[in-house]
Amino acid sequence: MPLPIITLQNGIKLIHQEINSPIAHFGILVNAGTRDETENKMGLAHFVEHTIFKGTKKRKGYQILKRLENVGGELNACTSKEETYFHASFLSQDYPRVLELLSDIFFNSTFPAKELEKEKDVILEEINYYKDTPSEFIFDEFESVLFYKHPLAMNILGTKKSVKNIGQADIFDFIKRQYTPEHIVLSSVGQIDIHRLQKLCDRYFSGHDFPCGTRSRQPFTDYNSQTVHKHKSISQSHIMLGNIAYSIQDDRKNPFLLLTNLLGGQGMSTRLNMAIREKRGLAYSVEANFVPFSDTGLFSIYIGCDHEMIDKCIELTYKELNNLATQKLGTLQLHYAKKQLIGQMAISSESKLNEMLTNGRSALFFDEADTLEEAIQKVEIITAEDILVVANEIFQREQFSTLIYSGRQ
Repeated sequence: MPLPIITLQNGIKLIHQEINSPIAHFGILVNAGTRDETENKMGLAHFVEHTIFKGTKKRKGYQILKRLENVGGELNACTSKEETYFHASFLSQDYPRVLELLSDIFFNSTFPAKELEKEKDVILEEINYYKDTPSEFIFDEFESVLFYKHPLAMNILGTKKSVKNIGQADIFDFIKRQYTPEHIVLSSVGQIDIHRLQKLCDRYFSGHDFPCGTRSRQPFTDYNSQTVHKHKSISQSHIMLGNIAYSIQDDRKNPFLLLTNLLGGQGMSTRLNMAIREKRGLAYSVEANFVPFSDTGLFSIYIGCDHEMIDKCIELTYKELNNLATQKLGTLQLHYAKKQLIGQMAISSESKLNEMLTNGRSALFFDEADTLEEAIQKVEIITAEDILVVANEIFQREQFSTLIYSGRQ
């Protein structure tokens, strides 16, 4: 059965998975990210994530850190295009301490002006690092190519100019508009009874009212393929190819996830790695990724190779895509593709932190979360025909966008 979801009095949802372990994980997941910003305040969601731990109405920044570190716990946060996560890992006996602390941070952070200026310097250095690392920066820039002039194209870190322009008032305005109960989930994995956990959440999270903010998220509707080739002073070329794909609400995402994993997922035996790296030695790195968003999706292929191998690598990639779109997988091929993905899912579930975040994200979008067994069942029912359909829909060469960083003119 799917994990139960409880709605607190103020509308915040709670999802919990009870496990027999002394280690617990608890997170606040907010359905608000980079795509909910304005272009002149790009990087705001990420800036909130960085600065929310800098002080509350009753705690200094160092007191926030010591409150959890004194009992061996860890605080962390991350931002994506559509979500922001604040979470902690700790001993299960410390649930009351952690929930009190997280609620104080979430509801009472003051974002001191002096600390904001310090953190801007940290983020500006982070931007410099990514710009100096083309194998990572190209992923962000490819999104700006694929989602051209749409909020999904905006960089999570922002730009130097936009980050410098962010002020305290911008932060409070963003929180007012985006951090509303229907967009918040509390997710927990740990050794605690759901009834006791609900009482703690009622105590620390239910008593807070929310301002009446207004939110509008611009849907992604218009896609036009583009090819962008940039000359850079680099020793290795970097290639991104891709297309828009399925949203998180689309059932076709399941066979397409399996297909992406077969094509260029984890491991050395993927179609692309065998064709480009192992058989021919043309590339250092080859991978395929699929990221579903709330109303669209991103499919991408990354290749790192020598400059003179760019054209050959691209042609071999399209050959593999065409094979998967025209030749149905055999029974044994499909069997092993499923076994591989199921094994990866099972190993990933060993990280209870990952499981807590996965459960919470499911609750944000579906009001339920599958158990590992239910997720595996969804993989098991995928057919070779399902794979062929999604390959034909997404692997259309004329619909692909391309971004190349090379050292040649």
